[in-house]
Amino acid sequence: MAIKLTLQQTERILFCGSKWWGDPDMPENMQYPTMQVTEDGETFDYPLTFICQINCEDIAPYDPEGRLPHEGMLYFFAAVDRWLGYDSPSENGAGEWPKGTVMVKYAKSINFETFQTCMLVDDDDQALTDRELEIVFSECEEDADCTKLLGLPSRETVRSQYTDMLNLLQIASDKISGLDFENQVLNIMIKESDLGFGNWKRSKAFL
Repeated sequence: MAIKLTLQQTERILFCGSKWWGDPDMPENMQYPTMQVTEDGETFDYPLTFICQINCEDIAPYDPEGRLPHEGMLYFFAAVDRWLGYDSPSENGAGEWPKGTVMVKYAKSINFETFQTCMLVDDDDQALTDRELEIVFSECEEDADCTKLLGLPSRETVRSQYTDMLNLLQIASDKISGLDFENQVLNIMIKESDLGFGNWKRSKAFL
């Protein structure tokens, strides 16, 4: 089985909880991920979009095999501005995305006293992020064509090309999230060996 992610609006405070969009709650020593882009001959660091954070205690009941951590926080970032309708220096399309355009991070433990919300703001100190959404977890079929953790990529093209990789997060277009992948899905994957050693930076993405 896989773990389906259903998104819903909420008035609850989601600090250090599982959430989609909003701003990540991270340890003091964890840096917000960026990618290098070049425009008009200038190279600079551009922040990746925070997609979601998963409080791993929330998914433990749906992962009896222990394929993912059952404590700590798992974070997903990606260059998805284009698919949200924004201008972006990174125009990722169908196929495997370039290295650095997706980042998975993990904190082994959660400490409410030391974790800080990392907010991205514009020149007027206005938040750049969309309103956070609550994540509700449930079981789904391995090959379900939805937003899910684990399971198999729902598209045969991805399954056949990445037979040695585990699906970490599959993201489907969703009206609530505002993402529109034009009838495609984004799979963020990692090799079982890299997962075992915590080599999260070796994750790959395929649209």
